[in-house]
Amino acid sequence: MNLRKELAAEIKAERYDLAEGGLYFPRQGVVASGEYFDRVNRKGPWTRQPNRIVTEGLALMLNVALGSVAKPSGLYLALFSGATDPAANWTASSFAAVASEIVSLTEGYTAATRPVWTPVTTTTGSIDNMAAVASLTMATATQLNVTGAAILTNSSRGGTTGALISASKYAAARVFQDGDVYELGYRINLTG
Repeated sequence: MNLRKELAAEIKAERYDLAEGGLYFPRQGVVASGEYFDRVNRKGPWTRQPNRIVTEGLALMLNVALGSVAKPSGLYLALFSGATDPAANWTASSFAAVASEIVSLTEGYTAATRPVWTPVTTTTGSIDNMAAVASLTMATATQLNVTGAAILTNSSRGGTTGALISASKYAAARVFQDGDVYELGYRINLTG
């Protein structure tokens, strides 16, 4: 049986472990993990936040890379303000509501759509957008609290179609003032 079929069968049978660093497939010895990188106003070091790669995202990656599903036209970053920790069963259809996605242009960020995630080609087991991080200008009358980030296949803020790849609830909320520039990167790793 090829790896794609094996991992798809493992997902369907729920034979994987949710480890702090990602998803672990014990029978195949494969780990899928990711992390978000962020900083404010282009200052200071990057803060690293581990994420949860959700089942829907893992299935999409396998089906695109090793199956016959067409690659999505793009991947997009989203911010949220909810207090709920991401769960493996989160999907694009539930994300906006369960995570309290930030969709306001006046109490959120100024872009009309979710910012695009633009990775560079890789020759390793990791891929990221650190060469072209997303840059979001924040808008708020007082202050804005962001509790996490996610990556999805739908560019529409609050959109419920497509697939959710991963989400991360930050250890501490990011607090923004009007005009702050929030830089956001994402890296995914597959190791065996």
